[in-house]
Amino acid sequence: MAAVSTSKIFKDDIFKDKVLLCTGGGSGICKGLTEAVVRHGAKAVIVSRNKDKLEKAAQEMRNSTGGDIFAVSGDVRKPQDMENAVKTTIEKFGRLDYLINGAAGNFLSPMQHLSYNAFRTVIEIDLLGTFNTTKAAMEYIKQTKGAILNISATLYYTGTPYQQHAGSAKAAIDALTKHWAVELGPHGVRVNGIAPGPIGGTEGMDKLGVGFEEETVPMGRIGDVKDIEQSTVFLLSEGASYINGVTLVVDGGHWMNPNYVAYPAMVHNPINFKGML
Repeated sequence: MAAVSTSKIFKDDIFKDKVLLCTGGGSGICKGLTEAVVRHGAKAVIVSRNKDKLEKAAQEMRNSTGGDIFAVSGDVRKPQDMENAVKTTIEKFGRLDYLINGAAGNFLSPMQHLSYNAFRTVIEIDLLGTFNTTKAAMEYIKQTKGAILNISATLYYTGTPYQQHAGSAKAAIDALTKHWAVELGPHGVRVNGIAPGPIGGTEGMDKLGVGFEEETVPMGRIGDVKDIEQSTVFLLSEGASYINGVTLVVDGGHWMNPNYVAYPAMVHNPINFKGML
């Protein structure tokens, strides 16, 4: 069964007057998540380093949704950039209700070819970026009793080959989700995560899913961005008002299949992938 649009599942105005800040919102899955939240009434600010690409994405989403979407260029590794993104959000829209930490970096590499700098860079983008953005936004989200959503992955659940850098970062992000859920829960703020499975039509899948076989997914199909959109809308909505500290796996049961090979083409011919490092 194919994924369906959130507009066929949730009321159109469930996020009316709410404001979202999304890192990595200019492309891939997080662009879809931003668009879905805006379609349901929210205003949004998207953040990434490439200003031209970001502005183009914001315009595309304004055209497709008729919503109010503002682009702020910034590097999640730099706390001052994230403080500026939050400040701009407040100046533009007057409040901040939802934060999606989606900025990430990844590539395939066996350990012997993974440089010290490459490992550190992924940790900085994924883990430190999540911390920097949340710390900058936290006090404003407390005021609105909003919600935070960290985009994770299932890589470390089974020790995925050639993914120790990203897997380590996502494991730490899942830990932060739990810590923040406990710390911020008393302030009325919910903190959850989503761990997407193999999602078709994304840059990540194009780069990392070489040789992927749909038969390895118990549900019998590759995922769609709409699958992650549905989970996002639910977790940010009042329908999830008592869900806190959970990382929701949205992968059709893929990680639990003992017969799957994550990257079959690379496992069988690792030398062919050295140029990707």
